[in-house]
Amino acid sequence: MMTLDGRVIYQLDPATFTDDGLRGVRRRLDHVRALGADTVWLGPYYVSPYRDAGYDVVDHRGVSQRFGTMADFDDLAARCHELGMYVVVGLVMQHTSNMHPWFRSARDDPSSPYRDFYVWAQEPHEDDVVKQPVFAGVEDSIWAYDGHAGKYYRHAFYRHQPDLDVGHQGVRDDIAKTVRHWIDHGADGFRVDAVPHMVRQAAVSDDRDDGFWFLTELAEYADGAPLMGEVDSEPAAYGNYFGDGDRLRGILDFWTNSLLFLALARGDAEPLQRAMRKQPEPPDGCTYLNWLRNQDELNLALLADDERAEVMAAFAPDENMRVYGRGIRRRIAPMLNFDVRRIALAHAVVLSLPGVPIVRYGEELGLDEDLSLPEREAVRLPMDWAAAEDQKLEPGSLLSRVAQLIRIRRELGVFGPRNAEAVAFEQPSLFAVRHQRSDDAVLMLANLADQELHLQLDHEADLLADQPYEPSATDITLAPYGYRWLRVK
Repeated sequence: MMTLDGRVIYQLDPATFTDDGLRGVRRRLDHVRALGADTVWLGPYYVSPYRDAGYDVVDHRGVSQRFGTMADFDDLAARCHELGMYVVVGLVMQHTSNMHPWFRSARDDPSSPYRDFYVWAQEPHEDDVVKQPVFAGVEDSIWAYDGHAGKYYRHAFYRHQPDLDVGHQGVRDDIAKTVRHWIDHGADGFRVDAVPHMVRQAAVSDDRDDGFWFLTELAEYADGAPLMGEVDSEPAAYGNYFGDGDRLRGILDFWTNSLLFLALARGDAEPLQRAMRKQPEPPDGCTYLNWLRNQDELNLALLADDERAEVMAAFAPDENMRVYGRGIRRRIAPMLNFDVRRIALAHAVVLSLPGVPIVRYGEELGLDEDLSLPEREAVRLPMDWAAAEDQKLEPGSLLSRVAQLIRIRRELGVFGPRNAEAVAFEQPSLFAVRHQRSDDAVLMLANLADQELHLQLDHEADLLADQPYEPSATDITLAPYGYRWLRVK
């Protein structure tokens, strides 16, 4: 059974990773293995009209023809397991496509058993579950009128994605079947979409435990397969999502991700130190998941207004680079001006954080963006396999640097939140994380500024560095945007 501790996850989209769907992913597993990742997180490959990159699902237990067949999924999962790798798939059950058979039946027939699978209203009104449209500026309401039903249906996301009532027993029964289906076909874990929305909706039907009973039940469906939850909330709420280790096993930590970019914008470690201080200690078997960029916008909603403005000014100075009034629709490489030193530093920071690192396909290559495309499509571009081949042959390439970081990180073992602390130094730009091990400790240093820095520090050995440094047991130098991992007493 898969555990999250010690994993390095590679996130990919079957639509853009290759031009041959799941078969192509299977053929390209050598790239993932060479990078050092041991877990593949697959973006949606389900039957879908594909109006939202496959997150508008018509059949949660079917493979879209554009990606292959169920046999292709089986072959991919089997090959991953042969290579000692794990497979995580998306669980997208907060909503469906409006083309889903459930919704078509619900809207056409008032007596349909699927009518109550969705959330309806006679008139638009304020809602306790969904306060405002997730895609502000694209959708102006959470309610859309359906002429067939003669009612409004709620949609937290796009109007073509009606919300499910996950408190309804029939919906939950189908979720259980879906989870079991993918486990039977080789999935080792699940990335759960839109978790806070589902918890709040569950509380409407049964306010027991503020709706978090839904996650306990979901974990029971998964029968030990870990749930990685998309939790865009303040750290104070994380404990409820973990429960006693019987709910989510991993929280995708949007809080730390936001503060990481504030730290990069300022060249100052304080925001990252703040992020680590406020993270509650997770229960045994649970952890945090960290990343640079994902398949969506860089969501900065958790920052204070002035902090968000700082990050926007640094990394999205043009209005066309921004989206939804809260986020940046850019890839990491162009945000950092394609400076390989700084991009590698950003990867080093993520890999130094306690928990489980995630690498989004193409970030190991410095993939570009296309701002001529709408919304989040700007970052959902095809993998550049020519760049991958070129960078394999270049010792100082971004690909080689990220692969080295991942290899050393995995060799050093599990770096969980329980045995990690942020260490403050006099130099504001120096981010440092100390990971305690049974017999020693590892100190990971990152210089967030473009100026060289020096410090006095007793250490036993250099484990990794961005470049060769003069050996010394006490004197530490870090180049502009440099990083060093040290063994200390």
